[in-house]
Amino acid sequence: MNEPQDLNETVLRDRAVAAATGRAPFDILLRGGTVVDMATSELRVADVGLVGPLIASVHSGGTRADAAQVIDVTGRFIAPGLIDTHMHIESSMTTPRRYAEVVVPQGTTTVVWDPHEVGNVAGLAGIDWAVGAIRGLPLRVLPLAPSCVPSAPGLEQGGAVFEAEEMARMLAMPEICGVAEVMDMRGVLDRSPKMRGIVGEGLASGKLVCGHARGLEGADLQGYAAAGVGSDHEITSGEDLLAKLRAGLTVELRGSHDYVLPGVVEALKTLPHLPQTLTICTDDVFPDDLIVRGGMVDVIRRLVRYGMPALDALRAATLNAAMRIGRPDLGLVAPGRRADLIVIDDLKRFRMAHVFASGREVGRDGVALDRVRGAGETRFTDTVKVPLLVPSDFVLRTQAVGTVAVNTVFRPRFTELRVQELPMRDGAVVLPEDKLMMAVIHRHGLREAVPSLGVLDDWGCWTGAIATTVAHDSHNLCVFGRDPVAMAAAANALRDCGGGMAVAKGDRVLAVLPLPVCGLLSDAAAERTAHALVRLRAAADEVADWAPPLRTFKALVGASLACNPGPRVTDLGIGDGATGVLIGPFA
Repeated sequence: MNEPQDLNETVLRDRAVAAATGRAPFDILLRGGTVVDMATSELRVADVGLVGPLIASVHSGGTRADAAQVIDVTGRFIAPGLIDTHMHIESSMTTPRRYAEVVVPQGTTTVVWDPHEVGNVAGLAGIDWAVGAIRGLPLRVLPLAPSCVPSAPGLEQGGAVFEAEEMARMLAMPEICGVAEVMDMRGVLDRSPKMRGIVGEGLASGKLVCGHARGLEGADLQGYAAAGVGSDHEITSGEDLLAKLRAGLTVELRGSHDYVLPGVVEALKTLPHLPQTLTICTDDVFPDDLIVRGGMVDVIRRLVRYGMPALDALRAATLNAAMRIGRPDLGLVAPGRRADLIVIDDLKRFRMAHVFASGREVGRDGVALDRVRGAGETRFTDTVKVPLLVPSDFVLRTQAVGTVAVNTVFRPRFTELRVQELPMRDGAVVLPEDKLMMAVIHRHGLREAVPSLGVLDDWGCWTGAIATTVAHDSHNLCVFGRDPVAMAAAANALRDCGGGMAVAKGDRVLAVLPLPVCGLLSDAAAERTAHALVRLRAAADEVADWAPPLRTFKALVGASLACNPGPRVTDLGIGDGATGVLIGPFA
């Protein structure tokens, strides 16, 4: 999609003025609808006339009929296209073109993409690929420059290292609109040379500097904002939301942590008005959820269901978002703005009747009008550089006799380090039924691919193993299970297919989701990828012991996220993003 300058062609503006003043017809006229005015909070009966990519006129209903195409939207609402202010296309497990085919007919016309998953696997070449892959799509994709590759230096090793020099190169690209979420919070607060340089390059560029302020409060939150970081999506509660807003951060309220949203809605009700600095994002959505429930539109539906006024939810997802990303052409149904529009049946279910991107209808009744054509993706399909693994690779061994003190990672997501005495047999640690082994294997070819082992506690009683190369943020090969035979089988299945996710029971592989591009993405139709994930989830349910909201399938992909506070198993050991300390499996 073209950037704002395409609206400023004199001939286009001439045509728009002529159409608005009745001296020329519109290209498209939306007749009979109710405009959702994000500036005034009004619901106004009005017709909307389009000329090329521009909105030329928003005028009294029924006063004009001169247009090349008239679309009757009587009884429906006309609103700006939805803007997703923070997301990772990689979480959809599809390439950008396949992602666009799904979300555009759902009403999303702009996304701010942090491609740090691709960057962590393929480095600068991956970022170049990402920029090329978004060209010509019906979806406006605004890519950011990954700031934390790896996300926790010294605690993990990914496929690349981005320093200030790499950040400067990325920010010099006109397509890059800012610095992606700054996850090395400790580096920012300690003023490490690396993070001073990366954030400094962002500030010097005049582009966005986006944040990841998980768990920060008090003086640390103030210091993080003082460093020049402008946003956060890592909201954990209503009080956390208010603290981030009060610190001047733009909050990108994400839908991927649903259990947080009811408390956030209640907290917002205590404020005299909706903050201008509140936006909405998806962050991470798996492909099956993306197709069945939706992306941004699903977040808005849930927020409204939890008690947020529909106009507030839409304003956060449109006008507030446009102001945050510096795009005055977006976010309003008004003359002179870009014709990114959605036509919806009601303000509760938000069913999309029509979707327009730069004046062109790209979705109707929830279906994409154009499938993005092109050759299948063949680049970055050899990123799982791991030898054949055997069951003994997944056995934790030591010379201790009788029992041994083991460092265990207690609980998913909000982890704690605990020390437990575990029995030994023949030089190997014997896992109790309620504990798991987690193995992280470096897969990028920058160091030896030797499994790093750690014990997980409070993950339930499993009967098989799950392996994944989708593992934030370094995306090494992670394997979870108790049975070394099953762990080896699942891991080798991913070695053979180039990455993805696999489930095994004993030596039998129950399901595989191939994601050959960077070990993260498939260029197959999103529906096909989603169906494969559904089958894999079902197999995972057979072997895993879930207990929502924390012990879930989704917790697997974040179990090695070393930048977050608390212990995480990585390819280098057990690291804690809050302290920067790396330890081994034994106390």
